[in-house]
Amino acid sequence: MVNQRLTSAYPDARCSLDHQSPLELLIATILSAQCTDERVNMVTPELFRRFPTAEAYARAPIAEIEALIHSTGFFRNKAKSIQGATRRLTEVYSGSVPDTMDELLSLPGVARKTANVVLGNAYGKASGVVVDTHVQRITRLLGLTREHDPKKIELELMALLPPGEWVGWSHRLIQHGRRVCIARRPRCGDCVVATLCPSAEIPIRPAQVTARQTGPMSKTSARLQPSTRTRSERPKSQPDRTARARRAKSSALR
Repeated sequence: MVNQRLTSAYPDARCSLDHQSPLELLIATILSAQCTDERVNMVTPELFRRFPTAEAYARAPIAEIEALIHSTGFFRNKAKSIQGATRRLTEVYSGSVPDTMDELLSLPGVARKTANVVLGNAYGKASGVVVDTHVQRITRLLGLTREHDPKKIELELMALLPPGEWVGWSHRLIQHGRRVCIARRPRCGDCVVATLCPSAEIPIRPAQVTARQTGPMSKTSARLQPSTRTRSERPKSQPDRTARARRAKSSALR
């Protein structure tokens, strides 16, 4: 049910990195580390114009690449990864980006997240689930995993979701994280999966109050009231949260 609701809310979710080829997507994904896609999309038009092929990157002075990508942050490491990856593409793959996980992982600077982005969006191959910061954070909030390691989270999501949903799931969660489930100011009142989320913070609305409290609230009444505490203030172990977490986890299969 979680996946169904997100699909309805974000029917057109797709990769937000502008690209026209597997090579462009590979370069853009490397640049997106610790940088917004919006910023990457501002940088890549000139970068792609200047270096249209893998060989062009491989032969370019690295300082030239660094200057063009400077605003994306960590530009020296990214330039090194780009040149290392494109040199291997030129030497081993005739300048073409391979379409298998193992081959992509052999490229310098390419890990599973980047490989999954390229395979899923450039080649339409669902070899795994992209786990970026949004996916990592929201899957934990939904109770779908307790892991912190992106590789372990990916394995759990692959077991929960059918392969046909692996690519779309990440796009939808990324959009949801940008628009609604914002890290520092989550808009739980506007969230389509709030009723399934054990971490949701839904405030009490005036219409929900049917009678003014004239005395101490009973334990039963207190349990029925929506919590207005922050996540850090809530008890870490609550039976109702555990049950809701199980329901949310199983509903992702639907």
